[in-house]
Amino acid sequence: MTRSRFACRAALAFVAVAVLALVSALLVAGCGSSSTTSSSSPGTAGSGTVTIWHGYTDVERTATDQAVADYNATNPAWKVKAVFAGNNDYALTKLQTALVAGKAPDIAYQYGSSMALLAKLPQVVDLTSRVKDPAFDWNDFFPAVRLATMVNSKVLGVPALVDNLALVYNKKLFDQAGVAYPTAQWTWDDFRAAAKKLTNASAKQFGWAYVNDGSEDTVWRFLALLWEANGDLLTPDNSKAAFNSPAGLKAMTLLHNMAIQDHSIYLDNGNGNYLNVFNAGKIAMLWTGPWDISSINPGVRFGVQILPADVSHATIAGPDNYVVTNNGAQRVQGAWDFIKWFTSPQEHLKYATQTGHLPLRKSETKLPGYKAYLAKFPSSAVYVANLDNVTKARPNIAAYPRISQALGQAVQAVLLGKMTPQQALSSAEQQVNSILASGQ
Repeated sequence: MTRSRFACRAALAFVAVAVLALVSALLVAGCGSSSTTSSSSPGTAGSGTVTIWHGYTDVERTATDQAVADYNATNPAWKVKAVFAGNNDYALTKLQTALVAGKAPDIAYQYGSSMALLAKLPQVVDLTSRVKDPAFDWNDFFPAVRLATMVNSKVLGVPALVDNLALVYNKKLFDQAGVAYPTAQWTWDDFRAAAKKLTNASAKQFGWAYVNDGSEDTVWRFLALLWEANGDLLTPDNSKAAFNSPAGLKAMTLLHNMAIQDHSIYLDNGNGNYLNVFNAGKIAMLWTGPWDISSINPGVRFGVQILPADVSHATIAGPDNYVVTNNGAQRVQGAWDFIKWFTSPQEHLKYATQTGHLPLRKSETKLPGYKAYLAKFPSSAVYVANLDNVTKARPNIAAYPRISQALGQAVQAVLLGKMTPQQALSSAEQQVNSILASGQ
């Protein structure tokens, strides 16, 4: 898939905080879009054109354009115009800038990690009442994707894409080492033991890969470990760090032992080279998502399995959303009509079969076309089933990018042997509590 390796970039969101402060001030002062009419209730009549911004290229762009053409051919009132707005990594900043200039689209593709920042913008439409329409069937969306749309119990987006982390492994390397393939019953002990056996220092071969640049990519995988050990990132009210716990220590210790004692981890410096090394037959296992599957070389025999368990097989998802901006009541309704259609089970499954995206709704897996989807993307079967293992989400709070930065640096320090697991957790806890106490 032609998208960022993960559905969020905490570093970019961190930069966007400064932009947000200026944008919010200008919008409140009346310098934003001239269309300040409040959003309409479902059913408001109208006609015209609504615009959707996205950052897709290649197959995904073609599929999006085709979907828009299909909609326009069958819906005479509202026409939709799809616009490539550049890399999705910069979607938040571009939308903020467009709002100030009064040139915002009606629908914008946004990372789930941006929702807390978008919630501060007065032009972002609250969709809570609309998703409650029985005909929309909000509960049909997988819980993982619904969680990522909400800020303070308000639904501010509609799911656009969902992914998750699973274990991808090289069957040839397992066969050569005489190690049994991963199963759905694997524990952390099984995983660590296999990684150690699959490591060959003289051949520069590693059992596992981990991104250790201290970014959200680093945190992303640690959170899966933390949740598997039944831990939490923050307290329920998001007021304090909760990861300096027995669960956090267990997760951090696993990383330390595999990296420092076993030397079984290939430490990627953040350039995404782990996939090239995997393709070269020098990494036996990855924790990655469906976005990497299409980039695995045809000659590599690989399998996909759910993540190994401590207390559970918990994983993490990075859902993205469609956000509606308020360009007047009728255009809000036109945007909503298209989103309802585009994310309906039949239409989204058609789109997923073209792009390889995972289903957004549980009912998509019951449609006749789902068999054709799995025939085209067989590895997706595990990723779809794995959505049931997504029971938690990263907190939709404005401070998250700074929290991620602090925790990412702690994980990096452990992987490099610069801190003990407990030292890293205590240091990160102090930083995170300071960030949360500042209210910024």
